[in-house]
Amino acid sequence: MVRLDHLINVLGGYGIRVAGHGRGRDTELHSVVMHDPTAADPMVGDVLLAVGIPDVARAVELAIGGQARAVLVRTDERPPGDVLGTADAHGLCLLLVDPRVSWSQVAGVVYGLVLEGRETESGRGPSDLFALADTIAAAVGGPVTIEDQLSRVMAYSSVQNDADPARLDTILGRRVPEPVRALFERRGVFTHLAISDEPCYVEAAPEHGMRGRTVVAVRAGRELLGSLWVTCDGPLDPARARALADGAHTVALHLLRSRVSADLERQVESELVIQLLEGTPDATAVLGKLGLPPRPLRVIALQAHTGGERHAAILLAFERATTGFGWSRPGRTTLFGNTVYTLLPCDEDPGAARDWLRALVHGLPAHVTPAAGIGAPAEPGEIPASRQEADESLALHTTRPGTPAVCYDESWDEILLQRLRTAASSGRIPSRGPVVELARHDEANATRFLTTLRAWLEAQGDLNTAAARLGVHPNTIRYRMRKMAEIVNLELEDPGKRLAMLITLAIGDHDA
Repeated sequence: MVRLDHLINVLGGYGIRVAGHGRGRDTELHSVVMHDPTAADPMVGDVLLAVGIPDVARAVELAIGGQARAVLVRTDERPPGDVLGTADAHGLCLLLVDPRVSWSQVAGVVYGLVLEGRETESGRGPSDLFALADTIAAAVGGPVTIEDQLSRVMAYSSVQNDADPARLDTILGRRVPEPVRALFERRGVFTHLAISDEPCYVEAAPEHGMRGRTVVAVRAGRELLGSLWVTCDGPLDPARARALADGAHTVALHLLRSRVSADLERQVESELVIQLLEGTPDATAVLGKLGLPPRPLRVIALQAHTGGERHAAILLAFERATTGFGWSRPGRTTLFGNTVYTLLPCDEDPGAARDWLRALVHGLPAHVTPAAGIGAPAEPGEIPASRQEADESLALHTTRPGTPAVCYDESWDEILLQRLRTAASSGRIPSRGPVVELARHDEANATRFLTTLRAWLEAQGDLNTAAARLGVHPNTIRYRMRKMAEIVNLELEDPGKRLAMLITLAIGDHDA
């Protein structure tokens, strides 16, 4: 099931537009049908794909006859007003497909979205996965849970008769408690799931509040997708064991369908986010397709690293950032290169961005090292600038691991100096001058002229302040300044020279 509004927003990314009023966007869509020219009666379904019908009026007529709530017609012509009026009068949403877009592509999108289901922990479970858990529970005679490869709960049966504490903790926490998971590891349960499709009985563990269980792998070909568990006090008899195994095959089909839908939605979202990051004259319209309001947003740039596996950490971070249906998440995300970018509605206070990052990082394994930067708030047309700020904030954060994420509007001064350091490293600042000469003198004579000069400049010529910073007497500062003047022409009376020397000292490797 999917709401009409969600379908319209996603299809917009494929150049499919609404004709007429497009009312009733809260309508729930449960089925898709394709026009069959050999059928005597109109095909009945919530969404009609008018394949082979270029006449919009005829497509509307068939859609109304089949009680459709939306019809897709492949045309580049504007429908006549009377046709639009007829569609509107019957509560029919008319969607016009660009002729350059193939029906096979449109059908894949529509079928994937309409057959998409209600939210699970991953946000993309098929609509009847919970109902399937109930069906399997009735067949095997015990409470059922469906879990992914990381022992996170995707669905569970509604019957909780004789549910033990371990099951209740698993459902409430949306994943198997660590002590119980460690027990399964010690008993070889996960090894069995990796190599066998046969049900495995797990003995009770009263110390963990756990009754006995039977588990079977949920597999597609050779790929382990998850596992199916039933609470029982002894090994299942052959009939119930077969019912559990058959249930696992059905669950696998549902999870594969769910994966296709998830990948589709991510692809559409990613492409739209990249458009905004790179700059587009239709930024407000693209935000509308993403379901984001035309208000200030911040760009968050995130990287994640872990030893041994080059891409595993960033893919896991992307997975966490896109957990849940797009429309139930506050931001929209793309994976661009080795960086996860998220557009997050956020005003002058970066607290919401920090909270979002904190929640995401909390969901990553402890061995993953994240780094993140937060751009300043930007109007829709300014998003590329916020992206650059986020990138530079991220680069600064990578130099200080273990600290909070860098926010541009709080650290713009450090980022400016970082830009200047980058320019300096590429030879864009003079290689000669008073600062360079004093650096050579310090190195050759073990003097501290540069630190003294910087302290004096930062104190705006106040000898007492500079002396206090360096822990020396003001006369020492006065003496050093006089000696420096004998070595190079500082021209301290020139404000421009003072500023240039201070910047050079700030971006260099000189001690303060």
